Amino acid sequence: MKELLMGNEAAALGALAAGVQLVSGYPGTPSTETLETVARRNPGGVHVEWSVNEKTALEVAAGAALAGARALVTMKQVGLNVASDPLMCVNYIGVKGALVVYVADDPGPISSQTEQDTRHFGKYAKLPVFDCSSPEEALEMMQEAFALSARYGTPVLFRSTTRICHSCASVEVPALKAPEPAEGFVKDPRWVIFPRLSFESKKRLEARETELASVFASYPRNQLTGSGKLGVACGGDSFAYVMDAIRGCESAFTVFKVATPYPFPAELADRFLEQTEQVLVFEELDPVIEDALIYRCGKTGSRARILGKRTGSVPNAGELSALIVGNILAGEFKTDTGLSVPSFPDMPSPPPRPPVLCAGCPHRASFYAVKRAMKGRKAIFCGDIGCYTLGNAAPLNMVDTCLCMGAGISMAQGLYHADPDTVNFAFVGDSTFFASGIPGVVNAICNKADMVLVVLDNSTTAMTGHQSHPGTGRTVMGEAAPAVDIAAALKGLGLRWVRTVDPLDLEAAVAAAKAAGEEKGVRALIFKSPCIALEKPAGRLRVERDRCTGCGRCFRELGCPALSLSEGKAAIDPVLCTGCTLCSQVCPADAFSGEVE
Repeated sequence: MKELLMGNEAAALGALAAGVQLVSGYPGTPSTETLETVARRNPGGVHVEWSVNEKTALEVAAGAALAGARALVTMKQVGLNVASDPLMCVNYIGVKGALVVYVADDPGPISSQTEQDTRHFGKYAKLPVFDCSSPEEALEMMQEAFALSARYGTPVLFRSTTRICHSCASVEVPALKAPEPAEGFVKDPRWVIFPRLSFESKKRLEARETELASVFASYPRNQLTGSGKLGVACGGDSFAYVMDAIRGCESAFTVFKVATPYPFPAELADRFLEQTEQVLVFEELDPVIEDALIYRCGKTGSRARILGKRTGSVPNAGELSALIVGNILAGEFKTDTGLSVPSFPDMPSPPPRPPVLCAGCPHRASFYAVKRAMKGRKAIFCGDIGCYTLGNAAPLNMVDTCLCMGAGISMAQGLYHADPDTVNFAFVGDSTFFASGIPGVVNAICNKADMVLVVLDNSTTAMTGHQSHPGTGRTVMGEAAPAVDIAAALKGLGLRWVRTVDPLDLEAAVAAAKAAGEEKGVRALIFKSPCIALEKPAGRLRVERDRCTGCGRCFRELGCPALSLSEGKAAIDPVLCTGCTLCSQVCPADAFSGEVE
């Protein structure tokens, strides 16, 4: 039957239709819904898990694939950096079943640290890459990716991008049934990676690349359409932009759609270059297709003129759109193509909407408590990736560094060794602590660092949609599981000073932060309070206007979106207020009281 599906949902159902038996991953926008869809639509017999990080997820899936299972791993583009160690090795030994690594890139970037192009990993790791251009293709190509992986015994990279991941389409969904059990692991020396084995594997991989380039030249999703002398090469969501931009004048163009950017379909590319004189290349994010076409021109002696990011014809950062593509085509191809670029009236700029911690977020209380405790002292506050990165904004100004997941803990150590007179704090979330924080803590202990680890434990993976993690006591399938206690884990690592406090108890939180600042060595402060989206207090507060002095301390120091100044007095937005009471604990006039009915 047909269903309205997001691209991520379509990719997940494509994996189920392909008989996937194990799905692992780590949540990260824009990839998250893929694994969640498998968990929700599981026909039975599919193991689904949120692993502690992407490296672990890929290794779990690789183990299943060695046992003959069909396995899927999901992550976002920066997660592939974490998984790159096993990725670079599993291709050398291959797989017995099938292994597809689903990676969602984030042009813009909209919700990521970097604008990173996964297609490069295909060439780097010598892995075939599939690049879908719509939710419909996501479902179909996922099945084809599994088939190719099983046929060649190789992992396959399946790349998508934000607009495909989160756009919707009416998709024909095949019947889903529980997969057959995997054959099981058969002992074989080839599963143990040794230098001599890798040497032989490298030669096999090089030969396979040549074969796959030929196979991909006849892969039906790599397409040449039209017969015009003006060429347009594209792939992924850029193909959709191009087809929208040239609608009604397709005959002026020859469009080369690249669905498998690596190994590059060279034979089809050569045919494309033979029938075109000028070529514009549209792709997100890097000039992967463009460079491949330039190489083919040099290889074959083609005189086609290649325009794109390398020539400055196409923006080299950010997202594309049908309007951007149409304007570039009209500007670069001066001849009459019949191309009509839509024009839009000047629109007013939308009001600024900076990201902010939610009203009632316990992280605001945690940052404020540490800020109060360290007033007058030389301190550096290392942040990390998650909701709490928003602690960098005024008026808190409590994130001095932020690099990648888990880095804050390690960077605080480097800051201490370079500047021992500073009190160094490292803030990390509970999910990130399990994902990549523990090695940094071990490193701090064994290298005699002086730092305060602050774990902001809100009992969920909040920024990516409240997924479970090892500390929540449940799996993605909703089953009960042993919960790993963060305080016990830290004590087990050897920390002697570990304190747990509710950050919404401001007096206790400030006292704990002061005590942590006075200690030496590695010590840990756990601020434990559930995410406001999971558990809300019983009621909201109101301002007693006759007691309010209008000092503004509440909204000036906390930056809560529920607080404002109205007619010289503090005001609470009853829609946003959650009743966390932090403002009442800050107010010197005791002007906050009661609950809104």
